[in-house]
Amino acid sequence: MLQKTYPYYLANEAVAANTDLEVTDKFSGEVATRVAMADAAAIDKAIGYAVDAMPALRAFPPFKRQAVLEHCVKRFRERYDELALALCIEAGKPINDSKGEVTRLIDTFKVAAEESVRIDGEIVTLEISPRAKGYHGYVKRVPIGPCSFISPFNFPLNLTAHKVAPAIAAGVPFVLKPASRTPVGALIMGEILAETDLPKGAFSILPAHRDGADLFTADERFKLLSFTGSPAVGWDLKKKAGKKKVILELGGNAAAIVDGDQGDKLDYVVDRLAFGAFYQSGQSCIGVQRILIHAKIYDALREKLIAKTKSLVMGDPKDEKTFVGPMISESESKRLAGWMESAVQAGAKIVAGGNVDGAMFEATLLEGVKRDTDLYRKEAFGPVAILERFDDFDAALATVNDSDFGLQAGVFTDSLAHAHRAWDVLEVGGVVINDVPSFRVDNMPYGGVKDSGLGREGVRYAIEDMTETRLMVMRETW
Repeated sequence: MLQKTYPYYLANEAVAANTDLEVTDKFSGEVATRVAMADAAAIDKAIGYAVDAMPALRAFPPFKRQAVLEHCVKRFRERYDELALALCIEAGKPINDSKGEVTRLIDTFKVAAEESVRIDGEIVTLEISPRAKGYHGYVKRVPIGPCSFISPFNFPLNLTAHKVAPAIAAGVPFVLKPASRTPVGALIMGEILAETDLPKGAFSILPAHRDGADLFTADERFKLLSFTGSPAVGWDLKKKAGKKKVILELGGNAAAIVDGDQGDKLDYVVDRLAFGAFYQSGQSCIGVQRILIHAKIYDALREKLIAKTKSLVMGDPKDEKTFVGPMISESESKRLAGWMESAVQAGAKIVAGGNVDGAMFEATLLEGVKRDTDLYRKEAFGPVAILERFDDFDAALATVNDSDFGLQAGVFTDSLAHAHRAWDVLEVGGVVINDVPSFRVDNMPYGGVKDSGLGREGVRYAIEDMTETRLMVMRETW
């Protein structure tokens, strides 16, 4: 079980300032633990410590950064079950999905440990004309400076890791605001980081309410803001961020296209679609929301997918048989139920699921959803998927692009031409062939276009954002 209370971490040290933040068990609704909450004064101190830490971090060599990351990998493995259970309780994530996320946390820190000792520069040829004869150019990457991180509730371990691990590898100090609904995993991460010899001020992990955390966005001492969360909040933060670099990993209403050549692979496709749409109650920005099926196989796939959806077990996330647990809150469940009801009133039909009880929202399939409804246009962020029929592959691509979002898309096809056509045409950050858009490996470039965000995560790509190029020009003789 969880500890009774958790401190926050200010300049590498645990501070039991208060127990103001109640963290609930998302299945039972009961208070599971209490966490220290940072006020504006603590956040201001953390930023000051991060600024002061820069000289020590510049002198903290790559092999020491690697050792810190390797220590974290070791300790995450030792505390695997504790981390998984904490995630299951605070996020309501089914225990099997929680274990999977701890595995990805470990993978992300492992990749960062490897990347920490190969942040290389380059030699630039300057002798492009007679006036540059005898001049040589050299480029290296240097830490950008103190960074502000704001992480979301849905992957509170691994999406936090995608900010923290690259920061350590790059040698930048950071102040992290974990989601107030799911702060425990990040605080356990802080406990483990506090065991290392990172210079004082290298990290602070401070739960805080959104309305009291303006310094994470507006303070000019930060040189980078990395935010993962909802589009409305993310774009608003960008407006307030001033001159700092801003990385946004936001939402989506991801689509999967099933081409007409999948007749002998329907069982595989159905399993992957059900996973992509309903794992962790659909609360993933790359969860499958729109499913476009070729008319040739529509009826057969529809029947199999309905049966699969109805077979998914909903219940206590601590039960290993559970596939669909609670949404993060009853208010989120009500919001999605309202969208579903509006879609039905506009002519849509529920073909599987549709039952809602508090935060428990049954895995649900609909067809005939009008394209101007909230359920179609916005990010559902819950266990609901929409079925559509298509006859022409290019028309299906155009339908996928008819969205304000562009994070990832999945295409099931045996046609190499269709795969490349999708890669060329789809306005998304990533195209996944023969799997769902929910697929992600933690070293790949990950991010979106349009309202889905700015920049890319994936450890090496995050390190590039957290560092700047610095040029030296040397004249050979003078």
